[in-house]
Amino acid sequence: MSDNTTSLPPGFSELERFVQDWAVPGSNARKNRRIASNREERLTFYQTAAPFLRPALAYLDQFPLDSLDSEQTRLLDMMLMLGHIALAVEKQGDDEERHAINHAHFTITRSTEDA
Repeated sequence: MSDNTTSLPPGFSELERFVQDWAVPGSNARKNRRIASNREERLTFYQTAAPFLRPALAYLDQFPLDSLDSEQTRLLDMMLMLGHIALAVEKQGDDEERHAINHAHFTITRSTEDA
């Protein structure tokens, strides 16, 4: 993509189409995106992004967290979102929508991301 506000580091261009919807900063915002998504959206993102998890983490591990540029931060946010979606796809499955009703009633106010 030519729009630098939605770009990812080299090697992750296959994920560009997911940046706008799935590179979500903040634990509570990721939780909200997860519960707002539908099964098809989650599955499409999961199936495309999951193979990039190890390469993305290996790439990001080369840099201190406090020095990530905007492209690297978007990649990190997307991989953290993948963790939320993996739970929905791998564990919740068809019950995700039922569980999402309860998730809508709580707010994540602090997470390890904030440490």
